[in-house]
Amino acid sequence: MSRPVDSLIDFLHAEKARGRSHVFLDDSARDGLRKLYVRMRKPEVTTTPATTAHAPLVMQDAVVSGSGKEEQLAGLRKQAENWAPAISLGTLREKMVFATGNPDAEIMLIGEAPGYNDEKEGEPFVGPAGQKLNDILKAMGVPRENVYISNLVKFRPSLPKQTTNTRKPSAEEILACLSLVMAEISVVRPKLIIALGGTAAEGLLGLEGTVGSLRGVWHEVSGIPTRVTYHPSYLLQSSGSNDVKRALWEDMLAAMEKLGMPISEKQRGYFLPKA
Repeated sequence: MSRPVDSLIDFLHAEKARGRSHVFLDDSARDGLRKLYVRMRKPEVTTTPATTAHAPLVMQDAVVSGSGKEEQLAGLRKQAENWAPAISLGTLREKMVFATGNPDAEIMLIGEAPGYNDEKEGEPFVGPAGQKLNDILKAMGVPRENVYISNLVKFRPSLPKQTTNTRKPSAEEILACLSLVMAEISVVRPKLIIALGGTAAEGLLGLEGTVGSLRGVWHEVSGIPTRVTYHPSYLLQSSGSNDVKRALWEDMLAAMEKLGMPISEKQRGYFLPKA
């Protein structure tokens, strides 16, 4: 599947081949880039105008180097710590939260951005949503340490007078960090990817729509089967709705089937109406 952002990536590769490492965009170009990347989505205004009004968007490719996956991911982590495209926006917090898990994982789970607990612990999905994700993996019979967990954006999106509150990353913030997560995918090469939530799905696939409209079928990211499902935090927000739980679980069952994992009748029956 060709994504709208692929033409942009091709252009950036061509510029890199010419020896350029940065591309500066004016306001009209940035607006067009947002439209290309998220189609009709309008990014939220979440910071004071002085922090973002005229800041140039810096584009940069993540460089994968090293003899093995662990070394390559360590190199990406080091690059992420001082990632100029993200830092130059002035809309993200300073502490970088990279990824966690098995470099040889068959399943790669990708969310949108770190939250309060993730930033505090320096690891994605460690707060209440992370506990929900752990419960889901446990129900699948998959230890958390056997999967690879990452986010589109490696820094927590900032807010004025921020405490534990958080927000979704903007299209511009996602675009600034997209090269990193795509590099992670190229290193791990999982057998399948699970996009957790609509923001992750939009960023990875370049598609618009609700999770409900995107889930239930297989998509592709870099040739890897990709399933869209609800973010674990949505289970908390929906007050544990059985319909949402069942929909998410059906996506996990589809992932298990794709990998040829054994599925018990008990697992198939989770969240079904009682007879």
